[in-house]
Amino acid sequence: MPAPMIFVNLPVRDLAASMAYYKALGFEHNPQFTDETAACIVISDAIFVMALTHAKFAEFSSRPIPDPKTETQALYALSRDSRAEVDAIAETALRAGGSEYRPAQDMGFMYSRAIADIDGHVWEHVWMDMSGEAPAA
Repeated sequence: MPAPMIFVNLPVRDLAASMAYYKALGFEHNPQFTDETAACIVISDAIFVMALTHAKFAEFSSRPIPDPKTETQALYALSRDSRAEVDAIAETALRAGGSEYRPAQDMGFMYSRAIADIDGHVWEHVWMDMSGEAPAA
């Protein structure tokens, strides 16, 4: 059985700007699933972000779209292979127009930085040393 894939559907205000932001972070889009209302951003072979205009997003949910700059919808976390990679993607995201959501967190066995994208969606970039993980509660 193939590994599960995840598609994170995000409402965005400016699709072209969102595509440029994620491209600046090194992510390409899949043109097969991209049009003037949606863009499929390829994070990995199994992780995709569907950036959807508000009108397109509304086709999937009748609930109001909250403003991620003032309300927390969710926190999305992506693992990285090292602390240096966490810092590199965070700094790239900041240069591309993202903003620091909170200061870096260093717990010794885990290091993370949380960056809000240009729409306010929060992405946490995380490195973990599983051999030194915190004991279970």
